[in-house]
Amino acid sequence: MAGTSHGHTPAAWTGVIIAFIGFCISGAFMVLANPLGFWAGLVVVALGGVVGLAMKAAGMGAPKAAHKDLAEVIAANKVPAKA
Repeated sequence: MAGTSHGHTPAAWTGVIIAFIGFCISGAFMVLANPLGFWAGLVVVALGGVVGLAMKAAGMGAPKAAHKDLAEVIAANKVPAKA
């Protein structure tokens, strides 16, 4: 299945990196027992999702034609379906 991209797009990478930074912020403030910093980190996590979706809408995500059904991938690779 080398023909699939697994979502390696600028939109996906940017959203995940921002969300990861938010998790790190939230985790650090959780250890420090600072609720305000913890919630601020979760806001950064949500911001990562918003940025990823905005970049996808701007055309930096995977094109619609790149998404295939499992049946199409199996048929294209002639792999027998497992029950």
